[in-house]
Amino acid sequence: MALSQNQELEYMVDEYYDTTDFDDSTFGDDESPRSTDPDVSADSDFEDDFEVRKSKLDTSAIEARNGKDIQGIPWERLNFTRNKYRETRLKQYKNYESLSRSREDLEKECKEVGKGHSFYDFQFNTRLVKSTIVHFQLRNLLWSTSKHDVYLMQNYSVMHWSSLLRKVEEVLNVARPLTPTMKYPGSASQTLSRVQISTMAVRDGLMAAGGFQGELICKYLNQPGVAFATKISNGENAITNAVDISYSPTGSMRIITANNDQQVRIFDAKSFVCTNHYAFPWSVNNTSVSPDDKLLAVLGDSPECLLADAQSGKVVSNLKGHLDYSFSSAWHPDGRILATGNQDTTCRLWDIRNTSQSIAVLKGRMGAIRAIKFTSDGRFMAMAEPADFVHIFDTQSDYGTCQEIDLFGEIAGISFSPDTEALFIGVADRTYGSLLEFNRKHYHHYLDYVL
Repeated sequence: MALSQNQELEYMVDEYYDTTDFDDSTFGDDESPRSTDPDVSADSDFEDDFEVRKSKLDTSAIEARNGKDIQGIPWERLNFTRNKYRETRLKQYKNYESLSRSREDLEKECKEVGKGHSFYDFQFNTRLVKSTIVHFQLRNLLWSTSKHDVYLMQNYSVMHWSSLLRKVEEVLNVARPLTPTMKYPGSASQTLSRVQISTMAVRDGLMAAGGFQGELICKYLNQPGVAFATKISNGENAITNAVDISYSPTGSMRIITANNDQQVRIFDAKSFVCTNHYAFPWSVNNTSVSPDDKLLAVLGDSPECLLADAQSGKVVSNLKGHLDYSFSSAWHPDGRILATGNQDTTCRLWDIRNTSQSIAVLKGRMGAIRAIKFTSDGRFMAMAEPADFVHIFDTQSDYGTCQEIDLFGEIAGISFSPDTEALFIGVADRTYGSLLEFNRKHYHHYLDYVL
């Protein structure tokens, strides 16, 4: 991944920027890191009076149906319309590229997709939480554990949002010293402080977070403090690019980390001992384990993506087709389709039964594909660009129909709820940073006969 980084974290919770006009920096005109002063405060992000003030700025589905912008942007007070600003953004946005390769033939490969469909309806937007991003290429900073529970990064805090109670609470503050509460024989646990979290994952009561200096932090959500914390890599460019929580074929939980030091490490989630590590020829930006726990997708600073044996790390297949570096991947629940997201602005779909070429190429509107998620039932796949666009594809139409969610701001992460009923999008922006919630549409055809 690129060495360009966000050296300083946003810390904007003490005030609300009520803009009367936007400039080019409001939502950014290219994919690049943002920074402000991280030393304003190391305290908790939220105060009670702040929540009261901000709650008035939330947007409900009813308000959106009555004409309010879902992000609360007051277009009627601005010098341009929403459509005009969108047109300008599309013209001015500069996608970050690591490799200068010709993309002339890429459009010809891309699948023709029917847009304008609606699979998930807008439900709520809150500015009580606003996502923040440490590195402009890493966008896995939001996880949903139910349709009512979301975890996301805000500056130095891991926050929990309850969409049922419409309340937010701080789960972990990584600005303070983190001393593991438990001792595990054989583990390399140590005290950490002022960790800049670059990636995170939450599953079955365990939260794992990676840091900008090669850290790994693990916390059980039902217990105070952190269970484990360490630096898994001490190199100058050791950033933890991705963490994944999965289960081995024997049923034991494990944590998989991908780092810029070209290593993939496997940790036992009970003892937090590193049980294995695999070396690759380039910085590893993302990994994902197949549903049957047999294959490991490995993506990084190479146009090629790899499939490796999840137990040995041995490469079993090379996936060729992308033109730049890859940063996201996801498996369809049936285990046959792997989706990979790349800085060439495409997502490629691979049938692992024949990996000689991708079976489909799906294109974004203006930027790299930084995050990909499938619903647990496999019906929908969502892919997020660095800013402004999230695309939801219907897999039953062979990915031929799509809903395009059009917003303004950097996208810190996307997550479907495990029951597929909700889709959450974290928006990182100084003014309109927020958490968007969309609910799955259900068609009850029997009502046609009743009505």
